[in-house]
Amino acid sequence: MKEGYQKGNWKAFVRLVRETKPSAWMLSVAVILSVISTLVSLVVPLFTKGLVDSFTSDSIKPAQIVMLIVSFVASAVAGGISIYLLNRLGQEVVAKLRERLWRKLLKLTIPYYDNHRTGDTISRMTNDTAVLKGLVSEHVTGFFNGVISMVGAIVILLLLDWKMTLIILAAIPVTAAVLVPLGRIMLHISRRLQDETAGFTTILNQVLSEIRLVKASNAEERENAMGDDAIRGLLKLGIREGKIQAFIGPIISFVMMGLMVLIIGYGGMRVSSGALSAGDLVAFILYLVQIVMPMNQITMFFTQLQKSVGATERIVSILEDRQENVKEGKTLAGPVQTIRLEHVYFSYEKGDTVLHDISFTLEPGKVTAVVGPSGGGKTTLFSVIERFYLPDSGVILVGGEDVSGYSLESWRRQIGYVPQESPIVAGTIRDNICYGMDREVTDEELRHAAHMAYADIFIDELPEGYATEVGERGIKLSGGQRQRISIARALLRDPQILMLDEATSSLDSQSEVFVQKALQNLMKGRTTLVIAHRLSTVVDADQILFIEKGHITGVGTHQELVESHPMYREFATQQLRIAENAVADGVSS
Repeated sequence: MKEGYQKGNWKAFVRLVRETKPSAWMLSVAVILSVISTLVSLVVPLFTKGLVDSFTSDSIKPAQIVMLIVSFVASAVAGGISIYLLNRLGQEVVAKLRERLWRKLLKLTIPYYDNHRTGDTISRMTNDTAVLKGLVSEHVTGFFNGVISMVGAIVILLLLDWKMTLIILAAIPVTAAVLVPLGRIMLHISRRLQDETAGFTTILNQVLSEIRLVKASNAEERENAMGDDAIRGLLKLGIREGKIQAFIGPIISFVMMGLMVLIIGYGGMRVSSGALSAGDLVAFILYLVQIVMPMNQITMFFTQLQKSVGATERIVSILEDRQENVKEGKTLAGPVQTIRLEHVYFSYEKGDTVLHDISFTLEPGKVTAVVGPSGGGKTTLFSVIERFYLPDSGVILVGGEDVSGYSLESWRRQIGYVPQESPIVAGTIRDNICYGMDREVTDEELRHAAHMAYADIFIDELPEGYATEVGERGIKLSGGQRQRISIARALLRDPQILMLDEATSSLDSQSEVFVQKALQNLMKGRTTLVIAHRLSTVVDADQILFIEKGHITGVGTHQELVESHPMYREFATQQLRIAENAVADGVSS
């Protein structure tokens, strides 16, 4: 971690909060009012002492009563305003931190999401930031008030009677010797509790997002068992945390009661001997409360601080992860020129190379089909071209210039990607077609894109048309409908480069006809790279790349590869022909 963000360092938490730039005036006012409230509460026992020492109906002056009432009211008002301001400050700090995290999550690279579970990331955004908010808005004020209250009370007590004060002070190190180890155990438990909570969030996210798969696979019992294990883990840690808290509370109560007995006993003896007045004894008891009670606040503060240090580590690990700067570099504008990959190597993990020495050229306006056995690296190749991943070595050239010199934003604006499983976001059909557009889309443009994608055929039949809600991940639409919306989205972007993971073989015959026509409209005049599953796509392609085990073992037209590449010839005559026959059988039936 960078300097200032060392692991397990409370300074990292302070720096993280400071980087949110909390309101200085709000913090200052809250602290000042909190100090005033505490100082006023320190004066109250002195008023009480005076009242007790001169307690007769004739000696009580109205001014004393008024001053006492004013003190109570002032302390309550100042304390209330301070609590409100600190709570608001904590809410603003966590909001700014969540905004920063949200922006970071959108800029993180694809490899981050490959290596981190979604539930863990969600937990960082929600649970860990809530821990920081709790410390800022609830425990900071208690800590400072407690320190001021203890120091002030001890100073006044020393002035009243130093011998009795020493009895009180002797209890503090003894209590601390017990509470500090408990605080360390609490830190360990709280960190495990945060990890277990993140794991449970992951299970929830995974199961609920794929609930149809769970039910279709009769996996309710399996997922129920996993959920129960996670819940029991949280329960065990919660119980352990409760045990520690069960020690802390009684210890403080025991110390307070013990000191109370000592003060009353020893103080009573001194009162009877005339060394101490009755008012002094009452003041001692009130100040004892102002010493012992803040010990609980201070203990809770350090417990929450330890939790916050653990939460800070997790948040900082996200904030310091490598991110994409989508605007850095030159802007790619105008007609896209020849695209050339030269000696590209790529691996997800060190030593496990997925793409080996990939070299080929994409000519403007031409169609290049990519075929080969499953797991050969076709989809990975698409991801590298899209710049979701950086090559280990080699370059991608656009018009003779390294593509890394162009901004990601302008490069990806040139690309229309229609994946095998067309992604749909929750919202309306219009929202999905216009998704990612940085300008207002007119109804005419929207309808034209839908018409060219053959999506208007089913959209116009829906009662709410383009305002129809598609459900989470487009669950209310069929596969063919989702693909046509995805194609309409690509048409609206008007990209110059197309990357199509053609997967029409899984569609019914009617949907496949519409999707194929939509793809033909989409491909017109554009540089196209398509993972081919249909024989007609391969036959019509200007160039075919045959990829197996990450190597390009054949480049040419369909006829050239049939004549020169035995595996392609077998692949074309068996697998691709089988797919073609399956479609023909579907049409005839």
